[in-house]
Amino acid sequence: MINPGLNKYEFVLDNKYFLRELLENVTMEDSLDEIAYRATVKMIITSDFPGIAPGQEARVSGVPFGGSSMIYLLHPGVVWECNSQTKGQKHLPVTIYDRMIYIAKSEDEYLFSAGQTASQRLRQYASDWGIPLGQITDTGIPLAKAIYRAQPIWSMIMSDLKETVTKGGKMYRPRMTPEGLELLALGSNETVWVLEKEQNIEEIGQLRTLEGAVTQVKVLGNAPEDQRSPVLALVKGETDKYGTLQKVLSDSKLTDSGAAKSAGEDLLSGVQETFTVTGIDINAIRAGDKVQFNSMELLVASIKHELGSPGHMTAVLASEDYIRRRYYARSF
Repeated sequence: MINPGLNKYEFVLDNKYFLRELLENVTMEDSLDEIAYRATVKMIITSDFPGIAPGQEARVSGVPFGGSSMIYLLHPGVVWECNSQTKGQKHLPVTIYDRMIYIAKSEDEYLFSAGQTASQRLRQYASDWGIPLGQITDTGIPLAKAIYRAQPIWSMIMSDLKETVTKGGKMYRPRMTPEGLELLALGSNETVWVLEKEQNIEEIGQLRTLEGAVTQVKVLGNAPEDQRSPVLALVKGETDKYGTLQKVLSDSKLTDSGAAKSAGEDLLSGVQETFTVTGIDINAIRAGDKVQFNSMELLVASIKHELGSPGHMTAVLASEDYIRRRYYARSF
């Protein structure tokens, strides 16, 4: 059935076919685990349907929560997958990504000299791949020399951003916008939404787990292939309380015990805590945004919008420390 609750939304194909009247449901998903914003659009197929195929330009627009005029929610986008279903009336679920999907799926090699920042390297990736740029925040942290063999460009970007955090910088996330590729600090959104039970939140889940906890870090130095690596530092955390959950850190850039101890301390963590909230959809919230929940300022790790009037959303929220350890800790 065509959903009248989607009258505040629009799906446009090839910049000329406005298909709002055919929409059954639209979901949009964003996560720090992925680089591209994803929309799943389900439509009823009529006799005058223009046809759709992977590779076509697409966009999703809508009236933001609390607003009155339509804005782009996912643009520029590309049709990635079509999966028709026929049982009487023909239905067509379509998967659309913003154009960051090309960064996620494409591989290349790069050699970067020492002293460049993650912002400068992002500009280089964008230039080489013909990606227009919007606002690129200066990360301000010089990085070490990097040799990236064939791998997804997204992996290189994340390596640069993780090194930035390791060296004391902020956490950043690339985001595709109508103005071009942007680089934003996590939690830098101007509007910080307040999520409150019995106001706009219907259900709250709280997860506390030792999965992913680190209570002891062994930091290793360099050694010849036929010898064991020297131990530069053994950093203990809450081993008495939670037991020994050890992580081994081996980094050729660490040469003294002081730096090794500091690096090890950055990896220590106790109980991992996240909140999953379900409520009235605030369709402008994206992964990496800051929200206020139960008087705490938290970051959005992932969010799923089920568009409608009103729609619903499900978001996973976590502290800045958790996000730093979970998504921005370097893999050694």
